[in-house]
Amino acid sequence: MKKIIIYSLITFSLVLSSCSSTKKTSMKEPQKTPFVWEGANLYFLMTDRFNNGDPSTDVNFGRDKTAGKLRGFEGGDIKGIIQKIDDGYFEKLGINAIWLTPIVEQIHDGVDEGTGLSYGFHGYWARDWTALDPNFGTKKDLAELVTKAHAKGIRIVLDGVINHTGPVTPLDTVWPENWVRTGPQCDYKNFMNTTACTLVANLPDVKTESTIEVTIPPFLAEKWKSEGRYDTEMASLNAFFTRTGYPRTPKYYIIKWLTDYITEFGIDGYRADTVKHTEEDVWADFKTQCNYAFETWKKNNPEKVLDNNAFYTIAEVYNYGISGGQLFDFGDKKVNYYQNGFNNMINFEFKWDAQKDYEFLFSKYSSKLNNELKGYSVLNYLSSHDDGAPFDPKRVKSIESGTKLLLSPGLSQTYYGDESGRSLVVQGTQGDATLRSFMNWDSIKTNPETQKIVAHWQKLGQFRHNHPCIGAGIHTQITAQPYTFSRTFTKDGFIDKVIVGLDMPIGKKELAVASIFSNGTTLRETYSGKEVVVANGKVVVDSPFAFVLLELKN
Repeated sequence: MKKIIIYSLITFSLVLSSCSSTKKTSMKEPQKTPFVWEGANLYFLMTDRFNNGDPSTDVNFGRDKTAGKLRGFEGGDIKGIIQKIDDGYFEKLGINAIWLTPIVEQIHDGVDEGTGLSYGFHGYWARDWTALDPNFGTKKDLAELVTKAHAKGIRIVLDGVINHTGPVTPLDTVWPENWVRTGPQCDYKNFMNTTACTLVANLPDVKTESTIEVTIPPFLAEKWKSEGRYDTEMASLNAFFTRTGYPRTPKYYIIKWLTDYITEFGIDGYRADTVKHTEEDVWADFKTQCNYAFETWKKNNPEKVLDNNAFYTIAEVYNYGISGGQLFDFGDKKVNYYQNGFNNMINFEFKWDAQKDYEFLFSKYSSKLNNELKGYSVLNYLSSHDDGAPFDPKRVKSIESGTKLLLSPGLSQTYYGDESGRSLVVQGTQGDATLRSFMNWDSIKTNPETQKIVAHWQKLGQFRHNHPCIGAGIHTQITAQPYTFSRTFTKDGFIDKVIVGLDMPIGKKELAVASIFSNGTTLRETYSGKEVVVANGKVVVDSPFAFVLLELKN
């Protein structure tokens, strides 16, 4: 059965798309588009800054000191994410994977980094990997999040930190010296000075290279005892080390604690933080245990298994770009993280490539992903929580941003608020805090211009969601003027084909579609609701929009 979508969008020189999907099945069997990680439409949100579902949990552990602007907890939580799943917000955007910042228990106090007091609202300052921070929610909340997301075909990606603990404060003791180092600070001149060092002052670095066995830190043992779970936690650790045969070194404790969330909740992937700051074998071992945990969860919960996709891992190797292929160069050493535990690497190069024309962008990425990186992928983004040089810092190119991001080969990362023009310039903030304002829900509800931006991202996001060929397919230019191209994708008998045209005229527009659709085929333009029929290898679409997306009428 074939399938095509037509959309038209806002007056921006954009997309005509025609998609068709076929599968070798009976004509009576409904077409089901498989979830393909390499074509995923991923939404990245900061848990504390997205939506407040339970104001009663906004203050915990006495975290009531005045923080620097946008450097304290602001109330976002897992329940808030669940509310937006229930509301259909992610479905309307075509999102099929959500990555949320770390939710483990953070340090209880704050630190002054020269920008005012900062709390661990971002989730990257772990105090106890085995517990959720009550500011973010409970394990019951996490179970509900995964269940409700899965019910709508949305995968959940957690954020894992193995490289460091949280900072030391009067309330948060430093971990024992056989667990962490507190100096020197990294200078990034070579591999050793990127891994065996602290990222910044007062951010203890886990000795992930250590071969010396360690015991649970006294403060953590006392914490577990006071919470009535010491014996349970120790028994679980003993079972892990017995099963794996791993030595009781720091990295294996943390790997165990992180993969427990897979076994217990059935999360679908991990984004790994500060990957280049540890030895690559840390991540190879991490992936081995992620895979084991995911298969264990599937065996224990056969009725909840979504499909046969394996566990998915994404590496944050700061400054990696797709042009580097499979290698990251430290100067004195090149490392292949794809062959050390990762399916995907965050692509820091995309925001620069997006400044070029469409064909340069699309053809470059298709070529890289279908050759050097075949079997792997990259995660493209235009803004994030810690990139101080986003593609569109003043939010004046939100339509262009959505078009280039959502139509590019590779995974797309929508950072919360990309789809709504959430400001990235907040007066009175210091450093990356300006990138982390609370989600602009009021503007989405009341501002017509914001609603136009959201509508654009929704149309392209749904198109991408419905057609794995957009992110995972092979790109071929058809004509340069007007600019049209095709994407094709085949996997396990499923075939997906797309034709996209950009810079289309307002009113009538003629598109050559013979490479995908045969004469007499009826297509539906889902944005305007019109139907067109292929004649002489072409379709004519009459709409007030600058681009169209076509779908075969079922």
